[in-house]
Amino acid sequence: MVREQVSLPPFQVLVDEHWRDVARLARALAGAVDGDDVAQRAWEKAFAAYPKLTSAKNLRSWLLTITARCATDLHRARRPQTPLEDAPPVTVAGPDAADWPDPDLWKAVNELPERQRFAVTLKYVGDLDHHGVAAALDTTPAASRRLVSDALATLRTKFGEDHE
Repeated sequence: MVREQVSLPPFQVLVDEHWRDVARLARALAGAVDGDDVAQRAWEKAFAAYPKLTSAKNLRSWLLTITARCATDLHRARRPQTPLEDAPPVTVAGPDAADWPDPDLWKAVNELPERQRFAVTLKYVGDLDHHGVAAALDTTPAASRRLVSDALATLRTKFGEDHE
């Protein structure tokens, strides 16, 4: 099988253009403490996969998908592998609400179920469309719409329609 040659920009150009987006999404999904580690891991994975890309379309979405998956891996790694009797529940912190413009809103986002939290963060912090959110969460665009819709419904109920 012969691979078609793809014209990709130098990896440093990709980093220069998108490092803020990757850092912001990593911090939103993993929190202030782990966000830098998630971003670093995402860049490592992107660098390793970059020469094998078969398309130069939407590299930003590709990077944000890798970032979301690295954050998911972090959350999964922190969950206990076997249930422990009488053990307190494990909580994984999302973004530190105090670091965002509307701390009450981000505190509520942190309290959403994990997949809803990731979906709404990818949509509104990562600025991905539902196809991008679906790719990052390994689901369908319809499921992505539902996750975002359910998250927004929960937030609207908590804050009412007027919260800005």
